[in-house]
Amino acid sequence: MSETKQLPTRESLSAEMTWDLTLIFKDDAAFDDAFEALKAKLTEVSEYQGTLDQGAPAFKAAIVYLLDVYRQLETLYVYSHLKNDQDTANATYQGMYARASSLLAEASEALAWFEPELLTLSDETIWSYFAADPSLEVYRHYVLQLVENRPHILPAEQEALLAGAGEIFGAAGNTFSVLNNADLVFPTIEGSDGEKVQLSHGVYGQLMESTDRSVREAAFKGLYTIYEQFRNTFAQTLTTNVKSHNYKAKVRHYASAREAALSGNHIPESVYDTLVAVVNENLPLLHRYVALRKRLLAVDELHMYDMYTPIIGEAPISYTYDAAVAKAKEALLPLGEEYQAVVAEAFANRWIDVVENKGKRSGAYSSGAYDTAPYILLNWHDTLDQLFTLVHEMGHSVHSYFTRNNQPYVYGDYSIFLAEIASTTNENILTEYLLATETDPLVKAYVLNHYLDGFKGTIFRQTQFAEFEHFIHTEDAKGTPLTAEYLSASYGELNAKYYGPEVAADPEIKLEWSRIPHFYYNYYVFQYATGFSAASALAKNILDKEPHALENYLNYLKAGSSDYPIEVMKKAGVDMTKAAYIQDAMKVFETRLDELEALLTELGK
Repeated sequence: MSETKQLPTRESLSAEMTWDLTLIFKDDAAFDDAFEALKAKLTEVSEYQGTLDQGAPAFKAAIVYLLDVYRQLETLYVYSHLKNDQDTANATYQGMYARASSLLAEASEALAWFEPELLTLSDETIWSYFAADPSLEVYRHYVLQLVENRPHILPAEQEALLAGAGEIFGAAGNTFSVLNNADLVFPTIEGSDGEKVQLSHGVYGQLMESTDRSVREAAFKGLYTIYEQFRNTFAQTLTTNVKSHNYKAKVRHYASAREAALSGNHIPESVYDTLVAVVNENLPLLHRYVALRKRLLAVDELHMYDMYTPIIGEAPISYTYDAAVAKAKEALLPLGEEYQAVVAEAFANRWIDVVENKGKRSGAYSSGAYDTAPYILLNWHDTLDQLFTLVHEMGHSVHSYFTRNNQPYVYGDYSIFLAEIASTTNENILTEYLLATETDPLVKAYVLNHYLDGFKGTIFRQTQFAEFEHFIHTEDAKGTPLTAEYLSASYGELNAKYYGPEVAADPEIKLEWSRIPHFYYNYYVFQYATGFSAASALAKNILDKEPHALENYLNYLKAGSSDYPIEVMKKAGVDMTKAAYIQDAMKVFETRLDELEALLTELGK
């Protein structure tokens, strides 16, 4: 028998395949010193609390202190979570991460007085400080955001109570996470080669892409037998989470949980409604793609477990990491020399943790703080999908780099609403590059299939999630009990609407709501769909060399939170309060669907 392939240990990896965290702290002892220094700084909070009414100098000193605490805290937190993620079995870094998380909660509670106290001041007093001290001007937009939230900020004592109860409000999500990730035991199924395969979340995702239909069906039905077993528990955790959102919105005098969630970034609720409306209008395009999938798979009935297997068959192309780096650099050339210089720095200065090792966190992400490099975590495999993941995360990291190098700390981050735009713009540019440079029709068809599946998963699927998320919050606010039966029936109807008549009514899919962690994120998922749509427009403008398109795009990457996200995007050339950018994305989807159908005809499929 062949020897089972073992993941390498962290210690056995070559340095060039790992990120260099000494760029943050030279060693763990330096982290400990910084940790203790920040704990000491937190004891100074009483020097600032109660002083905001004592003139411009005291007002500025409190803001500087507050931001300095958070700046140091972010660096500590990022270092600890990166260390923990590179080997989650390492007890030292588990402890370090726990300490940093605890300090974050402690600081949030200690500083909870700031906003309520600021809002006890009249607008006249606040702006008189700015007139008295021109050096305050850098904080104008920051303070303006707080002032505009005046109707929703509670007295200091109540704010402290809410901040202190943060872990309680998050308990439903944490319970879901523990149950879903640690306690569920999934069944063993038979793989395509006859061997037994233990299902897990990661394995399930891989098996859904299998070309062996019996394996996909077994995995699908096997997974959902477990969710069926715990459906009432999951209904309870989801209900509790929804109720906490609705409760906090009510306490803060918002009309709804959605208004509360979107208000932090000043996103009009119409942006959400427009997304759902435009996607619903274009569901016939998804139905057409689903019908093509059914034809190419040559099945009498198309099931939900047939949605992720490649319709072109096994991948006709793959990339080693080194080859992917070269491809990524070449594909991103249209973004200009300034952008390319940051990409080169990322590869040269070990911002990227490349390969999978024992205990390493799964998946991929970009993470960092104002005073760190924008690090990237990968778990590399030689696939086309990993090339897309590389340029996606690079989009996040370059966005972070430009923001932090062009904005003061107070505006040195950006909202999630803006984040996914930078990453998916890169994906769109890579898609165009591959379609322009690959000559093999089968490879081009595979790239088009990859794009269409990505569009399906990011715009159609995430909008489906967004529609369901708003539905359950609205139903709970009306007093409707969110029982497992009600959630399943409602989700089943929505899924049938989205995927259309070509898909069989699998009873298992009605339970999909029970396994989606994003339903615990508080109106988060819609931003994937709006971001992808905006990215489609931006990529087209850049590649078409529209006047000022690249300059406007780079200015968006540098804007951070210096303006409201909607305004940042307007300056970049996309008005996300209108429907046009989503409609334009749908046109790209239709064009690429036409191209795929033509290529398949050429290939005799």
